[in-house]
Amino acid sequence: MPEKKRGLGRGLSALMSDVEVEPKGTAPTNRVAPDSKVPIENIHPNPDQPRRSFDKDQLAELASSIEAHGVVQPLVVRPAPDQAGHYQIVAGERRWRASQIAQLHEVPVVIRDFDDLEVLEIAIIENIQRADLNPIEEAAGYRQLLDKFGHTQEKLAETLGKSRSHIANLMRLLQLPEDVQALVKSGQLTSGHARALITSEHPSELARQVVAKGLSVRETEKLAKSLAVGSDKAESTPKAKPGGDKDADTKALEGDLSASVGMPVRIAHKPGQEAGAVTINYRTLDELDSICRILSMTN
Repeated sequence: MPEKKRGLGRGLSALMSDVEVEPKGTAPTNRVAPDSKVPIENIHPNPDQPRRSFDKDQLAELASSIEAHGVVQPLVVRPAPDQAGHYQIVAGERRWRASQIAQLHEVPVVIRDFDDLEVLEIAIIENIQRADLNPIEEAAGYRQLLDKFGHTQEKLAETLGKSRSHIANLMRLLQLPEDVQALVKSGQLTSGHARALITSEHPSELARQVVAKGLSVRETEKLAKSLAVGSDKAESTPKAKPGGDKDADTKALEGDLSASVGMPVRIAHKPGQEAGAVTINYRTLDELDSICRILSMTN
């Protein structure tokens, strides 16, 4: 267990502290000098790179910039495990692809000796810092960092320059069904729309209505609340209080717990008492296995 909780990991601290993965401008002041230039055919992408799609228009734009100014920021690579003189990309696959389009014969590189886990960690972080990530991709990146590397939301927020609430709110989107997540990925729903659907009993049906009617986020929130109130009245459970009666601290705690376990969590606290109940809702047997795994880890 101590090995998993390794703080930021050597990959993040060693790379992110001194190498700008994707500089915003054309003349970064904090760059590390390349170790050397390597023939472009001797550089290979990481087969475990989480990001699979690269926008063709953006690659063409970057290639034009490289033709005019060269590769401003060196690629970060590690020696290929099975080919002497060859290298595997740790960070900078977009620059490598654009350099091929620009017909460069060699590119500047910074060579680092990272292991497989560190390469994966860096690749996830690099992807999170992409400006064109959709909310679901970004949330999945946070989830991987939490699950695989034992990072906490607080540490991620501090290191990546994000607010903790931003990370928690995005990760809550992973509670939604796959079809609703697909609508977010395609841009038909914003993250604001999606957050309004998280507590709905029927998020898929509601999402289809939102898309079909072109509802705003505020209209989506009102629709979700009205359906929730109707459902509460129909059930008329005497001991259950409507979700709207919960105090802000309880709601925030529900959100934090939901983000942590990746599933909807409800807290029913008995008024005036210290007792209550915590309910975790799972949709699949895989999620049930995850709950069992999480509970079995506590001592």
